[in-house]
Amino acid sequence: MLYLLDTANREEIAVLIEQFPIAGVTTNPTILARESEPFEELVRGIRATIGPERMLHVQTSCEDPTRIVEEALALRDLAGPPFFAKVPVTALGIQAIMRLKKQGVGVTATSVFTQQQALIAARAGADFVAPYVNRLDNIASNGVAVVNDIVHLFRLYGLSTRVLAASFKNVEQVHEVSMAGAHCATVAPELLKLLLYHPLTDMSVAEFKKDGPGCPRWSSDVEPEPPA
Repeated sequence: MLYLLDTANREEIAVLIEQFPIAGVTTNPTILARESEPFEELVRGIRATIGPERMLHVQTSCEDPTRIVEEALALRDLAGPPFFAKVPVTALGIQAIMRLKKQGVGVTATSVFTQQQALIAARAGADFVAPYVNRLDNIASNGVAVVNDIVHLFRLYGLSTRVLAASFKNVEQVHEVSMAGAHCATVAPELLKLLLYHPLTDMSVAEFKKDGPGCPRWSSDVEPEPPA
């Protein structure tokens, strides 16, 4: 499973892509609005931060299919490749997805809450579908079970569309979608850090530090001892 960052904070992104194997960044208007930079400057800045090898998924906000396509094309030019326009799985959104794929634009189908929404988006040509796990859990549904069903459907019908699970509140949800076969998960920075945390790991590191010979001897700023 690939890990993506669900944030628009460039400072956080710069730190975390050095610490984690991050495959890309996802954003939406709400996330972008939290930052103080103008929209275009922020999108360009994210691309500059993550480089040309990582994916950038940016949400469209128009509702009319023609406007969605125009917006997605403008976002693609702004963000640079590899780029994926995020389009909701409404009837008008599906129409836009089909048009965008004819023009060679990468698409992530968003606001996915059912298995059939995901299957229709995949048939329309979406590269990714993004089921919202925690939002489903919040309405007494089972987000992980929906992800599992979508993965099964794509395998059953030989579809190349990948599942990009989104909307998480805890580590267990992320773990469960990985066990369900999700291809990707996009998580907020604080939750990403928790994926590595365990108190026993911290205890082990503390013990190693206490019992070990100490690292300065091998530090790059310490001259090696001459051979005897």
